[in-house]
Amino acid sequence: MAAVTIRYWAAAKAAAGIAEEPCTALTLAEALAGVRQRHPGELTRVLSRSSFLVDGAPVGTRDHETVRLAEGGTVEVLPPFAGG
Repeated sequence: MAAVTIRYWAAAKAAAGIAEEPCTALTLAEALAGVRQRHPGELTRVLSRSSFLVDGAPVGTRDHETVRLAEGGTVEVLPPFAGG
């Protein structure tokens, strides 16, 4: 297990009610499952539309089960932003 920080931005931050939180998980999928369990409701809907950065690298279309987390790493939750 890796201890990571999950950072929420914009609508994700509003839905979670916090800017960031610690998490322990092996993969991005496991970390997001924990987030959904701790924050049911609006944040779950926001996550379904969000993109993610793991240690600054975009996850893109990779299967979240294959994205391993590193000790001390960061997961950024980026909901769609308005504007252009």
